[in-house]
Formats: sequence, structure tokens, C-alpha cells
Amino acid sequence: MSFRWLSRPNASCGMDVADHTKNTFMELKRKKVHRYVIFMVDESKKEVVVEKTGGPAESYDDFTAALPENDCRYAVYDYDFVTSDNCQKSKIFFIAWSPSSSRIRAKMLYATSRDRFRRELDGVHYEIQATDPTEMDLEVIKDRAH
Repeated sequence: MSFRWLSRPNASCGMDVADHTKNTFMELKRKKVHRYVIFMVDESKKEVVVEKTGGPAESYDDFTAALPENDCRYAVYDYDFVTSDNCQKSKIFFIAWSPSSSRIRAKMLYATSRDRFRRELDGVHYEIQATDPTEMDLEVIKDRAH
């Protein structure tokens, strides 16, 4: 009896991560070229790819408006703030967006790929799992960053 299906690459660890995806994250982290990056799972390529980026001047409202209402996504958001000591700081948030209204298949696909993808993003400070907009409201981000 053969169990070839057990040795399939990435069978248990989710999707591959495209080089462009990693590079776009590094542009956000190091060069501050993007305020946010939204990633999606491309099932045909079996990898996580960049769906949309937001420029440095875009707001948190622009970011949340760019997330689909009824489908899952991963995202990173670079939150800038000033501390009580008047120091400029920045924290990178990883957000696993899985709205209640999304398909079960999509929720499962994103859930099983999340950990592997998250490990590829070195430099994320905080992680948020959100099923509705209130779980990732700007106040939630502010509270976590301070």
C-alpha cells in the first residue's frame, strides 16, 4: 500500500509565498513605500500573492475599505503614532481577515495557510484575527500599539 499523498509538498503547511509577496512586505517594513498590503490566496498558483497596496498617505479607513466584505484576506498595516514622550513610532500589524459571511472553504484555506505565511513576514509586531470590522477597529490598533 502506498501513501504518496502524505509526502506532497506543502500538504499540511499551506500555500507557497511568492517572492514578490515577500519583497512587497519588505518595502513596507524597510522603505515605508506602502501604508498597507493586502494579500490573497491564489488557488490556481497555490501561493499567497499581493492583491493591493496602499500608499504612505492612505488612512486606516482607506485600508479597511479595501478589504472585501465577504471574502478572506491577509493584510499588514504599518501604524504610525507618537508616544507620550513625543517620540515617533511605528508598529506593523498582521491581520487575518475572515468575515463571518465568507465561504467556509475560504475560511478553511486561509486558516490552514496563515501560520506558514505569517512566519514569512519577519518584523510583524502584533497579530489580529478579525471576523467583523469591530475586531480590527482603529481603537483596537491604538490600544495594542501603546
